[in-house]
Amino acid sequence: MVKRALVAAAVGVIGLVPGAMPALAQQTPESSGTEYAPTMLVLDASGSMLAADPSGGSKMDAAKNAVRSFVTAAPDAAKVGLTAYGTGTGNTDAEKTAGCQDVKVLHPAGTIDKPALTTATDRIAPRGYTPIGTSLRTAAAALPQEGPRSIVLVSDGLDTCAPPDPCEVARELSAQGNEIVVHAIGFGVDDPSRAQLTCIAQTTGGTYTDAADGKTLEQVLPRVSAAALRTYAATGTPITGTPEYRDAPVAAPGQYVDVLDQKKQRYYAVDVPEGATAYFSGTVSFPRVYGTDRSNNQLDLHVYGTDGQDCYAYEYDATTGSSDGMTLTVGDVWAGATEPETGTENTDKCRGGGRYYFSLEWVTVAADAPAQLPLEVSVGLESGVADPGAEAEPAPVVFTEPSGPPAPVVGGGSFNVAADLPGSGRYSDTLQRGEYVFYRVKLDWGQGLAYRVRFGESPLRGVDNLSNVWTTLYTPYRVKFDSDFSSYNGTENVLPAGDAAMATVPIRYANRENTDGDIANQALAGWYYIAVKLSPTLNGERTAGPVPIELEIDVTGDPEPGPRYRDSAGDDSVFGEAGKSRDVPDGAGQTAGASEAEGISPVIWVVIAAGVVLVAGVVVAACLGVRRAGR
Repeated sequence: MVKRALVAAAVGVIGLVPGAMPALAQQTPESSGTEYAPTMLVLDASGSMLAADPSGGSKMDAAKNAVRSFVTAAPDAAKVGLTAYGTGTGNTDAEKTAGCQDVKVLHPAGTIDKPALTTATDRIAPRGYTPIGTSLRTAAAALPQEGPRSIVLVSDGLDTCAPPDPCEVARELSAQGNEIVVHAIGFGVDDPSRAQLTCIAQTTGGTYTDAADGKTLEQVLPRVSAAALRTYAATGTPITGTPEYRDAPVAAPGQYVDVLDQKKQRYYAVDVPEGATAYFSGTVSFPRVYGTDRSNNQLDLHVYGTDGQDCYAYEYDATTGSSDGMTLTVGDVWAGATEPETGTENTDKCRGGGRYYFSLEWVTVAADAPAQLPLEVSVGLESGVADPGAEAEPAPVVFTEPSGPPAPVVGGGSFNVAADLPGSGRYSDTLQRGEYVFYRVKLDWGQGLAYRVRFGESPLRGVDNLSNVWTTLYTPYRVKFDSDFSSYNGTENVLPAGDAAMATVPIRYANRENTDGDIANQALAGWYYIAVKLSPTLNGERTAGPVPIELEIDVTGDPEPGPRYRDSAGDDSVFGEAGKSRDVPDGAGQTAGASEAEGISPVIWVVIAAGVVLVAGVVVAACLGVRRAGR
């Protein structure tokens, strides 16, 4: 399945260019630790906002309602500020000079203070001019001066104060190398206003959205703002791996965060009960570095037994394109504790229950890489089974194209805030250049998943608009087992390119006995993750414009009883992510029309942070990262 990526690389990458101890409860971090891009809402409070809204009240009333809806649903960790223009002067000719400087930051873009932000919104009184260009400069200056950040602009008309021309200001922000994306919402606008707002958004790699009336704005603003918040930071309980196995910290099932130095091995210990299966994985994400064509990095994982005996279990993930924000995720499903002893001393040090040691090392380091990287570590334990349940089925499920209109969703910037897709159907989202976005689908025992991703048309064409697109399918413990990629130049494209769909086999415990590692990894019921990447253009720019996508999801098969675990107390328990904090805004990493459900399958405690991925991380045409394994 992962072989598909290699085949695609060989034939021309972008076409135009050469369980658990069952009675235990889910362990949850005290805080999700999820970080959101600082975002400034810029609200039009010019005199025209006093006009009547078709859905009732004034335009300003509708805008305030929309802001309240967003603020109410925004995550507590979000960093949201509020700027308005037109509140301090009237709109007479005599007041124009002052009115064109009338931009006020009403609330800074710090950790969201919902009451204060709502109060600031309620006090806005519209009366003045429309200095959009000046408002963009003011909002940008009020945001942090480095890292991903966003502006969400709501306006009902043209800038009435140029210079500065708002499109030129947008170009100015991009030319300075700022990682600022402007999303624009046209509130009942005419064609010239729509063209200006579209120019602002496209110049910075943001989105433009129409809102014909207040009711539409109440739906659109929370969704656009949620997308603006997408970003990533490593999460988990702090842990410090050691350079020697003897001193390794003992990690219980859970998710952890550490720091990984270049070419320095880090050890972690896990106590694995007799007959249990251990899951261990680690993830690093690289910052984007512009102007670098090749950036080779590799992350290795080894397993050791008693007295540090090498168990000859080795996994690695490598990429030639980490400068484009690539993430490396490496994991191992360790079944040594399920195997009987042989009577051979060294062999038996890697068999049966006991303490095992897992090491992670950043072995290949690119010249442009930082000295250290945040490292996410995950540990899971699954008890042995008395009855594995139904026999394995190695054939992938057959895709049936779903019908009906697409439901809008906002994918999350990491596994932790992946958008829930509640079963078969069509789902729509919009990706900016440079985004790597996650969705998740719950599969019970016996069920399978088939899907494809449709990249819609965008206005620009040709080499200047050329990007790499990619989709990857991950297990519940965040190990990738299938992926495909292609080129995108503004015309519609569908992944996978050579098959009807990306597909799992029916999820069964017995799959883990398959000699094909990809099938063996499809042996846990729970959340399966879909990642979709849209790279910057080949020249490294993000300004070619956003791309609409559609996910066509087909969940097949009826749920089966699944395995019977030796600890029968777990038969009625549900573990996984149900108790896990998922601090997300409305529409961002949430169910499309369904509530949060249970996580990984009954009687398995696999608590994971294996591979939360940097939002600005994508793979360009020359970049191919494929997981390899050896034992």
